[in-house]
Amino acid sequence: MVRRLLGAGFPVTAWNRTASKAAALVDAGAIAVPLLVDAVRDADIVLSMLEAGPVVGAVIAAALPALRPGTLWIDMSSTRQSEAHDFHAALAEAGCRFVDAPVSGGVGGAGAGTLAIMAGGTPEDIDEARPVFEAMGKVTRVGPAGAGQVAKLCNQLIVGGTLNIVAEALLLAHAAGADPASVRDAIRGGFAESRILDVHGQRMLERNFMPGGQVTTQLKDLHNILAAAAAAGVALPVTSLVTERYESIREVYPQADHSAALLALERLNPGQRVGGAPDQLPAE
Repeated sequence: MVRRLLGAGFPVTAWNRTASKAAALVDAGAIAVPLLVDAVRDADIVLSMLEAGPVVGAVIAAALPALRPGTLWIDMSSTRQSEAHDFHAALAEAGCRFVDAPVSGGVGGAGAGTLAIMAGGTPEDIDEARPVFEAMGKVTRVGPAGAGQVAKLCNQLIVGGTLNIVAEALLLAHAAGADPASVRDAIRGGFAESRILDVHGQRMLERNFMPGGQVTTQLKDLHNILAAAAAAGVALPVTSLVTERYESIREVYPQADHSAALLALERLNPGQRVGGAPDQLPAE
C-alpha cells in the first residue's frame, strides 16, 4: 500500500512497531522514522494498518499529543464497529477527524492497487482523501464513522461462509465418486462462480494452505461479526456455524490460510480427503 502511494507521488513517512519493516520501504522513497510521534507530527493525513482494534487504540493514544488540529486519521485496519466509534470520539475530542476504511483484496490487491476500500466518515473527509484512496484501490462511502467496519464484516461473513461451502462441495464431489477438479471446472461460469471458488477452490485442490489470509485472522473477523450482530439484535446462525468450524482448527493450524476450512471439514469426516497432494502448511 505504501508503494502504491509513493508511485502516485505522495510523500510518505513510515513508522512500524517493528522498525525493520518501515526501513524496507526506504528504497521505494519512503522516509522511515523510529518514533511514532515523528511520523505523525507534520502529517495532514495519517493512515494506520494494524492487526486489531486494541493495537489501533494504543497507537492513536500514543500519537494524539503530536497531532495537529484538523489532522485526518484514516484507519484501514479491521476492527469492531464499537472500537471505530471510540477512535472517532478520541480524535474528535483532540480536534482531529476520523475515517474508518478497511479493505478487501489481500496482498495481491494491495500490490496491484485494486483494493476494495469501504469508508465510513463524512462525505467531505472521504472526498478530501479520495486521491489517496484511489492510489490503492476503489473507495466507496458506506455511511458515517464506524460503517466502514460494518461493510468489512459483511465482506468477511461472505468470504468465511463461502470458503466453507466450497470445501463442502469439493469433499462431497470426492466422497460421491466424482472428480473434484472436474466438478469445479463444470460449475465455474454458472451461478456458483465466485472468486472463492476460483482462487481458494484451486488452493484446496492443490492442498496449498500457505497463508494469505489466516485462520486466526478469519476467527478475529468472525467474532467481530457476531459481536456486531449481538449489538444490532440479530441472530446469524450460519456465521455461528462457520465460527465453530474455524475454532475446531485454531490450535492445530492457526497460521494456515483460511482455505484450511477444508481441513476442518475433513476432521469431521475421517477417511475422506480431497486430492492426493501433500499438505502445504506454514511452519508453526
